[in-house]
Amino acid sequence: MTDAAKPDASTAPGAFGTIPDKPALEGLEQVWDARWREAGTYHFDREAALAAGRSAIYSVDTPPPTASGSLHIGHVFSYTHTDIAARFQRMRGKHVFYPMGWDDNGLPTERRVQNYYGVRCDPSLPYQPDFVPPYEGGDNKSSRAADQKPISRRNFIELCARLTIEDEKQFEALWRDLGLSVDWKQTYRTIGDESLFVSQLAFLRNVERGEAYQALAPTLWDVTFRSAVAQAELEDRDQPGAFHTLSFHGDDGEVVIATTRPELIPACVALVAHPSDERYKPLFGKTVRTPVFGVEVPVLAHHLAEPDKGTGIAMVCTFGDITDVTWWRELDLPTRPIIGFDGRILSDPPEAIASDEGKAAYAQLAGKTVFSAKQAMVELLKASGDLLEDPKPITHPVKFYEKGDRPLEIVSTRQWYITNGARDPELAERLIELGKQIDWHPEFMRVRFENWVGGLSGDWLVSRQRFFGVPIPVWYPVDEQGETDFENPILPAREQLPVDPTIDTAPGYDESQRGKAGGFVGETDILDTWATSSLTPQIVGGWERDPELFEAVFPYDLRPQGQDIIRTWLFSTLLRAQLEDGVSPWSNAAISGFIVDPDRKKMSKSKGNVVTPADILRQHGSDAVRYWAASSRLGTDAAFDPQNPTQIKIGRRLAIKVLNAAKFILGFPEGESEVTEALDRSMLAQLAEVVADATTALEGYDHARALETTERFFWTFCDDYLELVKERAYSDGPGAGSAAAALRIALSTLLRLFAPFVPFATEEAWSWFQSGSVHTAAWPSADEVRTAAGDATPLVLTATSGVLVGIRGAKTSAKASQKAPVARAVVTAPEDELSAIEQAGHDIRAVGRIEVLDFAPGERLSVEVELADESVA
Repeated sequence: MTDAAKPDASTAPGAFGTIPDKPALEGLEQVWDARWREAGTYHFDREAALAAGRSAIYSVDTPPPTASGSLHIGHVFSYTHTDIAARFQRMRGKHVFYPMGWDDNGLPTERRVQNYYGVRCDPSLPYQPDFVPPYEGGDNKSSRAADQKPISRRNFIELCARLTIEDEKQFEALWRDLGLSVDWKQTYRTIGDESLFVSQLAFLRNVERGEAYQALAPTLWDVTFRSAVAQAELEDRDQPGAFHTLSFHGDDGEVVIATTRPELIPACVALVAHPSDERYKPLFGKTVRTPVFGVEVPVLAHHLAEPDKGTGIAMVCTFGDITDVTWWRELDLPTRPIIGFDGRILSDPPEAIASDEGKAAYAQLAGKTVFSAKQAMVELLKASGDLLEDPKPITHPVKFYEKGDRPLEIVSTRQWYITNGARDPELAERLIELGKQIDWHPEFMRVRFENWVGGLSGDWLVSRQRFFGVPIPVWYPVDEQGETDFENPILPAREQLPVDPTIDTAPGYDESQRGKAGGFVGETDILDTWATSSLTPQIVGGWERDPELFEAVFPYDLRPQGQDIIRTWLFSTLLRAQLEDGVSPWSNAAISGFIVDPDRKKMSKSKGNVVTPADILRQHGSDAVRYWAASSRLGTDAAFDPQNPTQIKIGRRLAIKVLNAAKFILGFPEGESEVTEALDRSMLAQLAEVVADATTALEGYDHARALETTERFFWTFCDDYLELVKERAYSDGPGAGSAAAALRIALSTLLRLFAPFVPFATEEAWSWFQSGSVHTAAWPSADEVRTAAGDATPLVLTATSGVLVGIRGAKTSAKASQKAPVARAVVTAPEDELSAIEQAGHDIRAVGRIEVLDFAPGERLSVEVELADESVA
């Protein structure tokens, strides 16, 4: 479509005014967000939905983004995928239940509050009703803990709540700019009263059924956050280290081991070798003495020992790594912890170190960090002669908390757990079976879920030693000797929920008995953030609060999310639904890929390559950014270069073209309702195929294919069909009404096909000639378009487009204007193509400015052009 011969559409009527002289994308986000909000375009009509029944509802279990800091381009990427599905289903006539939540509890929020306000929590301090933080605004990331003002737990929680509310407002504004068709009346906070109630009630039911339990056990511990860490939150990071070769002493001589953690020799409880290792078989059942400390430890056999690693025999300490925990548990070994919650060596040595020399050596380690203790231990080993070689530098994977910056330690703590199948094969098998009942998009993501279930090594640790989150709703009795009875927790009644045991009084007691002999103490731990997020279907669906709504939306139709949280959010949600209802919480799981930088590295805050989306949206427009996101299939990683966002620029060009094409088409007077011309009907026949293909793709959650199919036709439609028919459509001659009718049908259809992808441009164009919103209009039907096309085939348009390309090419080769008149043109083609082309002869002559048009049979399509004399000058 060129600018030539465009009809004047500047005064054409629209539902909200006139068509602008120069359609533009700028400002459409604000205009249409306000109108959608006012009209309730995306409102979930509960009454109508319940009356229509479950089959008429499409429910989405939307990911609640972490409300601390800022959203990044990866959020825009994956949430656009979700919105496309929601918009498509809404246009299919479904009542779309599409809520939005905010994940505002957990460690990231606490860290942000500490840096933002310059404070840290000290639970021993009293509450200050009129507390004013010492600092506000900015990141203050350089603030050390020692420089932060200590405040009470309650004051700290209030600051967390204040800051997350402000962050959530900014997030909502960005989501609105992006055009998410969320029902903003259906929002929730993971620290809100409804979330507190649901999380605590579900946990109490887990306790009552024996699925949640408390245990004193080795626990992965982050010394920075002073909190336990679950298996799902771990990541391996390569770190520098060294193998230290040293000797243990036995009656039969020395035993040589190699270890990366010599500082744990005081915690050593055994040496372990593989049962089949001939080198150490004679030692099994005997004891050896630890270097420096002289503690007798047994030499034992276990299949996890690796004969080809180091010297083939390993030191078992409590605890150096997860394998130590396995050996400790399966070999029934004693516990000799030496690392405290702060990551430093405990002041008192284990009881097994009984000699004066051993105690004196331990005193040189006490109070030191693990790093300093290692250096000190090496010096002690050198002095004793037990370090046999200089340390050999290595690089090896070390366990970290995914949001932490120091290696994890393993300490013994009392924690709450929820059974997850790690020790229950029947539960694990049931979870695998539920996973098979879900339609995964793409299907291969199911394997990642199954691998996670198969690789679980322990039950789900759900307690956290933090402050801002859902309190674990239990108290403990204190006996007459002042000892806490952890074995008989006091549980609240359902009617009391939600509760905070640090503030609320235990049932059957009064507040004066808190912390006293014969009284009670409240649990100070909170639930892991995933223990709340795993209940998003229940929280937003009204579980145990609104049974009518819950029955209407659960199980949900869609769980959209990123691939990196299959092991956390998807697994834990499936687990909680199985424990409570024995079902999968959704029928479909749509898994988005990662956003990677131009070097194909995953974008993450820790790598410093995250791009925030606000400037990108402002610079290029939301439709353009959505187009970029929609161009990638589910499960596929997408590269993003903010310096050269090629795909975004293509999307902007498409959105502008949609507006310009709509203006061009609406400038023609409305014609007869029937489409009669072969070329017009052929275009509609092609369009019908596009509708069918795009619909099938979106039904299968393949939004990228639906967009690609629609876009490919759209550019052919603009570049070829509009050029071919514009002369006829603008004339008063025969066929003008047919062209105008076909153009209107195509415009209406294309705007609806594009609506889930570029919602602002399509809504703007729709308003120029239709009432209501394109986003609540019916999704186009291939059969309806086929009816308008009659018995036509796509061949007429396809072949005629080939002729147009030939004419353009001939004029370009002759260095003539495309408006140059042609004295004679000869089209050669196979008979079936030739017959189709002849039906569009009138339009070919008009667009090519051809005086004589002849046709001849041939093996392939070709066009010979003889320019008029005045064109050759």
